[in-house]
Amino acid sequence: METVKVGIREFRDNLATYLLESSTPVAITRHGDTVGYYIPARRKRSEADRVALRVAAARLQESMAAAGVTEDELMEDFKQLRAADRK
Repeated sequence: METVKVGIREFRDNLATYLLESSTPVAITRHGDTVGYYIPARRKRSEADRVALRVAAARLQESMAAAGVTEDELMEDFKQLRAADRK
């Protein structure tokens, strides 16, 4: 797998692109010297993954509507459960 070399400023300016879209390791350089590496941990999603996520989101929306629950209420319950688990 070939490593892409980018300057630290370019890496910082395009961080979201490198984090979300890079499929190869990135060598981060400063004045030509390599100072670090970014190695992508996840693969790009396939179209089948995207479709499955859309279907899951639609089902969640339907379930929430049927139960009369809003996103804010769901998030508040989630936060309370996490806080209770930490105690």
